[in-house]
Amino acid sequence: MFQAIVLGIVEGATEFLPISSTFHLIWTSKLLQIPVTDFLKLFEVAIQGGAILAVLVLYGRKISAKVMISFVPTAIVGLVLYKVIKGIFFENMILQLTVFAGMGILFLIFEKIYKKQNKKIENITYFQALMIGLIQALAVVPGVSRAGAVILGMMGMGVSREESAKYSFLLAVPTILAASVYDLWKMRSLLSGQIENVQLLIVGSIAAFVSALVIVKWFVGFLQKNTLKTFGWYRIIATSILFFFR
Repeated sequence: MFQAIVLGIVEGATEFLPISSTFHLIWTSKLLQIPVTDFLKLFEVAIQGGAILAVLVLYGRKISAKVMISFVPTAIVGLVLYKVIKGIFFENMILQLTVFAGMGILFLIFEKIYKKQNKKIENITYFQALMIGLIQALAVVPGVSRAGAVILGMMGMGVSREESAKYSFLLAVPTILAASVYDLWKMRSLLSGQIENVQLLIVGSIAAFVSALVIVKWFVGFLQKNTLKTFGWYRIIATSILFFFR
């Protein structure tokens, strides 16, 4: 139960930051010495639903047709690569560390050449919404970060940092909700008659909801005054430390 709470807090705190919640869940589980089982893989995806509730509470009314268009490419990629994601991406530690650090370097380079713009999410086109979905699909690899990919892609389209972050929050709703429901259905046998497993999912989801509620409010304000460089350096430093625990 303690481990479920810790993982829930980690999920909620990292889901909407550009640092890959999946990466953090996998490595937190490793550091807590939790055995890699099918239920752990299910747990790491399902508790994201708790984090999504935080977005629905804060921004639920702003979900638009463009958000749903952005969701489509990610859904297709997720379905096609489901077995690869679970069987390879979730277990290849070297790949995860390389991607995690590589995205950090990309953040630093991008911020070096980026010129601030103030385009609102209401002004993106439907074609751009589709492109954002394709960019988000890159996050099937743990370490990329769904939020990080979306924010960088939208900033490249001229959208401001804070507006890009808000769109990434909204896009998380159908994306993560679909992933959680799909995983729960595919692995429903792990919950049938397993009261303890159900309890762990509930506790983890509640912890994710509470921590996400705090982080989402903080992150938008942070991006109004700061860049992504902080997260870039965090990725590089964290990779250097985790390399010795692989």
